[in-house]
Amino acid sequence: MRICFTRCANLFFLFLLLILSATSCEKFTGSQHIPAYITIDSCGLTTNLSTQGSASASIVDAWIYVDDQQIGVFQLPARIPVLMEGIHAVSVLPGIKVNGIAATRMSYPFFTPYEADIQLRELDTAALGVLQTTYLPTTDFLMIEAFEGIYIALDTTPRSSVAIVLTSPGSPMTFEGNHSGLIALDTAATLFECVNDRDFIIPFAPVFLEMNFWADNAFQVGVFLYGTTLIQQVPILNLNHTDGIWKKIYVDLTSTLNAFPGMQKFRIFFLARKETQLIHSQIILDNLKIITRSTK
Repeated sequence: MRICFTRCANLFFLFLLLILSATSCEKFTGSQHIPAYITIDSCGLTTNLSTQGSASASIVDAWIYVDDQQIGVFQLPARIPVLMEGIHAVSVLPGIKVNGIAATRMSYPFFTPYEADIQLRELDTAALGVLQTTYLPTTDFLMIEAFEGIYIALDTTPRSSVAIVLTSPGSPMTFEGNHSGLIALDTAATLFECVNDRDFIIPFAPVFLEMNFWADNAFQVGVFLYGTTLIQQVPILNLNHTDGIWKKIYVDLTSTLNAFPGMQKFRIFFLARKETQLIHSQIILDNLKIITRSTK
């Protein structure tokens, strides 16, 4: 019985090996084993400042399609081998790290792809250089807070012991423009909590929070969800120290907004407690955007 099983197993693995070998040979028949190359240095964002806010972005990947066939996802800068010749339709979708996590990458659903017909030749390189993307026309900006006006679209909650204030003009603490939003914690002001100043209807579409931030104190990002009779406060992400540099993050709110049946509206919140080992600490925010896809 054992001999029969062993023979069957050997035959199965031999059959599987033959299939893989045939598939591999078919993929690289003829001249297709010699690739052409596409190179991309980086990808930036262009915006209409008055209606779309800052052009600050962190586009880390290129999702490559040739003739609507996915070639792969490549970290920028990238050198991409393509087993094709002649003129082909190339699409590059700008990619991000979701929630700042390297393992959760996606093509950002609000950025326009780069599209062009490109001549591909064996061993030659089609250098695309620095690409520029824009927000798709269907992008709906629910909130833009750049901290450039007197009014800030964030309200502290009753339990907060510190307010969010504007950095001084010309301050090295400002990310860009004239001001950023500063939260200063110390032994007398140990807790900060704020929400944005109005409700948003939960859409049937992806929803993201974009922001730039600097921090030497951990803080939390989440949402308040509002139903007919219930209010639910749901943390989404804990953000740690940025080690003296500014970071750009794309926080996915979508799954949380749809996780609780009966909830109709939402607001975002920020929460920070002074870390016990610190006497003074700071969190600085800039370029907050809540965006979704317009259904109109």
